[in-house]
Amino acid sequence: MFSQPLADAIAEAERLVAEAPFIESEADLLEGLQYLAGCIAACTHVAFDYDRDHPFLHSGTGPFTKMGLDNPDTMYFGTRVQPGHEYVVTGRRGTTTDVSFQLLGGEYTEEVVPDSETAFDDRKLDIAADGTFEWRFTPETPAQLVIREVYNDWSAARGTFAIARTDTAGTAPAPLSRELLEKRYAVAGKQLVQRVKTWLQFPKWFYDNLPVNTLTAPRLTPGGLATQYSSVGHYDITPAQAIVITLPVTDAPYLGFQLGSLWYISLDYINHQTSLNGTQAQADPDGNIRIVVSDANPGVTNWCETLGHAKGYLQFRWQRVSRELTEADGPTMQVVDMADIPDVLPYYASNKISDEDWRARIALRQKLIGERMVG
Repeated sequence: MFSQPLADAIAEAERLVAEAPFIESEADLLEGLQYLAGCIAACTHVAFDYDRDHPFLHSGTGPFTKMGLDNPDTMYFGTRVQPGHEYVVTGRRGTTTDVSFQLLGGEYTEEVVPDSETAFDDRKLDIAADGTFEWRFTPETPAQLVIREVYNDWSAARGTFAIARTDTAGTAPAPLSRELLEKRYAVAGKQLVQRVKTWLQFPKWFYDNLPVNTLTAPRLTPGGLATQYSSVGHYDITPAQAIVITLPVTDAPYLGFQLGSLWYISLDYINHQTSLNGTQAQADPDGNIRIVVSDANPGVTNWCETLGHAKGYLQFRWQRVSRELTEADGPTMQVVDMADIPDVLPYYASNKISDEDWRARIALRQKLIGERMVG
């Protein structure tokens, strides 16, 4: 039976999800099973719609195929590349804030964070007046190419990206064979189990050992991204509490904040405001951005909804930076009672938002994500 290895892997992955140590409720389990479905979709897509000699860029991470605390402001594309062959990436630059390119020497596993062979943003490319560009490279080892297109404004226009291996461009892969299909089912299954194991382990390295309800000073993001700083933390609050985060507006072209569940994935950022970027966040007259993280609605513009997650992850990202970020550029946070929010926010009167305007903000998120995904 061709599909048996994949069926076995799905059963193993479901067991890993069901036995996750942080599950405390039926809602936690259901979220994990939804997450698993996205993992299955992503792994089968990559395994079956792939040929090592004829590369094609896939989007293996997105709103419905989440992993690795996926950034709501980012479109992810990638493929595997083989040593000793020349590849050419072509495209047209959109109006998004940042486009970065990274070659990872291997894959993330529950034991290893792969080294970055190269990482740079599009400022190192020769981009023509019409926005087109070309990048040629020959990897020295088997690697993964990852392209990230980052929006500081969700209304920005997407770019285009394509890849070819120069010695096989214009030729076609061999016809399907029984051996190839057997291999693809097996690969999909192996990748699925590895994907679930990896991202259950990852936050233990970089988040869970931090003091709860704190955020780190900005630091270069682990994994080799050339111009990205991040500040991370994990929270634990009651329904009657809120987190108030304060950070200065910086000169970084991209700022993003998001919440993540204990599955180490983004919360629903389409139908709820669980993230904010530099365009979406309201800045106060004193040059600071103040974000309220809570389950109950505090009635302010910069509310980030926990969606019933009493525990979870917090992440800030700054990208395309032109200088080193320091502690002075980073966020501070405090846990307060919901009732005290009007007293804690120094510009509370101008932070307030009506129910009608809030609904309009969510409608705009839905519209812009829809345009991004089908554009």
